[in-house]
Amino acid sequence: MAPVTGSSLRKTPVPERGLSIAEAARRTGVSVYTLRYYERAGLMATAPRRTTGGSRRYHAADLKWIRICTRMRAAGMSIDLIRRYAELVRAGAGNEKERLELLESHRAKVAAELATLTEHLALMDHKIEVYRRQLAEGNAASLWSAPRG
Repeated sequence: MAPVTGSSLRKTPVPERGLSIAEAARRTGVSVYTLRYYERAGLMATAPRRTTGGSRRYHAADLKWIRICTRMRAAGMSIDLIRRYAELVRAGAGNEKERLELLESHRAKVAAELATLTEHLALMDHKIEVYRRQLAEGNAASLWSAPRG
């Protein structure tokens, strides 16, 4: 299921009545199961509104929040931390410093992981350059080979 991109999400208005769970899943690129899980796990800033028949209806703010959650998750934030962040948001004003600290702490973790990946990428770039140079010079036989025993 291809998500509607962030810019498309903003350009396509959500009807006043909201979206069904299937429509919200399509727009956000997550499954219906995931949307239900987010609600059960306490990851939503607010529970989606319900029709008189009990069907969930998702509004623009819900879609925006789901997008935030999926990006935080993609950035390696644990479900527990996302839940804590959602709890703070639900609690309302007065805990912004704690929210900021949570986000800054996770950012530091992501930055450290990125630095490590950057080091790994530099090694790969170096090895690729060595192989290209040796192949271009016709010296491929001098490249690293496993010792024979």
